[in-house]
Parts: sequence; C-alpha cells; structure tokens
Amino acid sequence: MAIETATAQMPPRPMRADARRNYERLLAEARTAFTRHGTDASLEDIARRAGVGIGTLYRHFPNRTALMGAVFQGEICALLERSRELAKEPRPCQALIDWLRAIVDHASTYRGLSRALMACSGDETSALSRGCGLPLREAGSELLARAQQSGAVRSDVVIADLMQLTNAIALAVEQSPDDPELADRLLALAFTGLKAR
Repeated sequence: MAIETATAQMPPRPMRADARRNYERLLAEARTAFTRHGTDASLEDIARRAGVGIGTLYRHFPNRTALMGAVFQGEICALLERSRELAKEPRPCQALIDWLRAIVDHASTYRGLSRALMACSGDETSALSRGCGLPLREAGSELLARAQQSGAVRSDVVIADLMQLTNAIALAVEQSPDDPELADRLLALAFTGLKAR
C-alpha cells in the first residue's frame, strides 16, 4: 500500500529529447489541422505531417479529446487570465459578457470545438473536459457570481447552462461565417433573458 501511494505521488518522468520533439511536432501539426479542417481532422494525417507513426501519436495522446485538450491548453490559459482581469472590472455583468464573447471567439477558431465541448460537458473524466471545460466553468462561476451579487443577473442562472448556451452560440457562429454580427446579437439576446427583474 505504501509503495502504491509513493508511486502515485511521484512526478511524471521527464520526456526524452526525441519524445519531446515528437510531442511538440504533433501539437503543432494538430493545431494547424484543427484550424484548417476542424477538430475532426484525420489523426493519421496529423501523425504523418509530424513525421511520426500513428502509434507515436497515441502514445502521447490516447484519444482525440486528449490531443484537443493539449492543443487548446495555451488558449485556455489565456482565457483564464482574461477572466482574472475581468474579475476586477467595475461592471460585473459587462465583464461576464466580455468573457463569454472571448470564449465564442476562441471556439470559432477551431471548427467543431464548441460541439466537442458541449458533448463532453457531462463527462468530467474526459481529457477535454478536465483540461478545457472544467477550468473555464470554474472561472465563469466567479464572474457569474459577481454579476449575480451586483443584481444584474438572475440568481437561478447556473454556470453549466451558461457555458452550454455560449457553446451553442459559438456553434451557430461557426455555421454562419458570413454574419460577423451574429455572436454579439445572440449574446445580447441571451442576456436579455438572464437579467434580474
């Protein structure tokens, strides 16, 4: 039992230099493929473009959602930093709207991301949920709570519903690339229903 506990607490071994290079090339190619072709881009093609076999891709990323979570980690960190900045804004409701707009913009960069986030929202064991969905939900909870405490947003609004609504708006924007105002119109419409009476 003590051996199991000690093993569980040991930090992961650092990657060898060649493994680290493969990992970084896979991430770069996946980011490019997801931007150009959407999140359902061929994993075999990503591995081939990175100069490795599909087995190497799966050694680093056991499934598509694990690869997606790793690719989006940098953007998630930026969104989390943005939420911390907005938490200091004097208008809590506007801060929440601005942050949700940033999420829509992020999701719109990668076709299929909003659909994937909606699909994994109920599965907290998913790599995409753990790496993207849950941290965003936690950050959004703080901004939502501030907006509710200010009296601007109804007290019965929960962050899980708000995140699903935001992903649905991102999905609608993805499907309507010729309408650059759609995200703002849909967010404004959503917030009309969220306002406290």
